[in-house]
Amino acid sequence: MLETVEVTRGKRDEAARASVIWLHGLGADGHDFEPIVPELELPRSANVRFVFPHAPVRPVTLNNGMRMRAWYDLYNLEQHGPADEQGLRASAAAIEALIAREGERGVASERIVLAGFSQGGALALHTGLRHAARLAGIMALSAYLPLQNRLASELSPANAATPVFVAHGRLDPVLPFVAGEHARDRLQALGLPVTWKAYQMPHSVCAEEVVDISAFLRGVLFE
Repeated sequence: MLETVEVTRGKRDEAARASVIWLHGLGADGHDFEPIVPELELPRSANVRFVFPHAPVRPVTLNNGMRMRAWYDLYNLEQHGPADEQGLRASAAAIEALIAREGERGVASERIVLAGFSQGGALALHTGLRHAARLAGIMALSAYLPLQNRLASELSPANAATPVFVAHGRLDPVLPFVAGEHARDRLQALGLPVTWKAYQMPHSVCAEEVVDISAFLRGVLFE
């Protein structure tokens, strides 16, 4: 089981009513998005548990083999370049285990949002869209759609209509804006209900985006 950082928005003496499993980007760790929880200003009565897992440490080809936290190896950032399918699917299985653990803790899958930033967002899309049971929602921030040619055949019927939040910065120098647009277009072509947001920002998260993320979470979890 992956090591995680956990933050609960709500009353400590009450069980979580929903969970958000949030995956960090390349080279970061589970603490990266921990500070965003209070910024979302979700109602304390919601009792949402945020689970921020740490990716394994591994060599990354794109970074000259440097070892860092990564969900899978990266060979390049080309949209149609080769992918580390084995690493991607192994990390997806690890995230599936976290979803199962939330179920054991009393939070059913339809009350779970799977979110991620950059490489973590790519993994959130890959895992969430293939998950066998219905999820509340999927969020991909400044990310892209991996193994896109496999998705049509591997898309889980349970999540074929799950709300997806896709957001990207127009000034992103790491993952070009077109990567987010392409993910949006492919998901919409498959009939998924996509909320698309674009911001005047680089490879990061901005205040306007935090407001939109909060609105998305409220909508899929509490409305």
